[in-house]
Amino acid sequence: MQDPNFILLYVENPSVSAAFYRALLGKPPVEDSPTFSLFALDSGLKLGLWARPTVEPAAAHTGGGAELAFAVGDEKAVRASHEEWKRLGLTIAQAPTAMDFGFTFTALDPDGHRLRVFAPT
Repeated sequence: MQDPNFILLYVENPSVSAAFYRALLGKPPVEDSPTFSLFALDSGLKLGLWARPTVEPAAAHTGGGAELAFAVGDEKAVRASHEEWKRLGLTIAQAPTAMDFGFTFTALDPDGHRLRVFAPT
């Protein structure tokens, strides 16, 4: 079996979402069109932003049903990311908190996709 190396998020407006992820990730998309934007991440993972109305076959669900997770080294790094993302204007869905898997917070992208930063225990 092959390993997944590509995540697609269905978005209402790829241009708006691409601007959001450009600011969040600190890098431009490697592909950008009216219906699709693609980011190549340092980890090798690719993040695609596909215009929901053009998805084939049609997508029944939109944001909020899954998360993109960003592992960081410690609680201090979680808090620093939280402050930076608040400064960037992200909606914070969960304030920094200790959970059974580590210290974490959750934010939302423009389409309601959950973005979790965490420091594993």
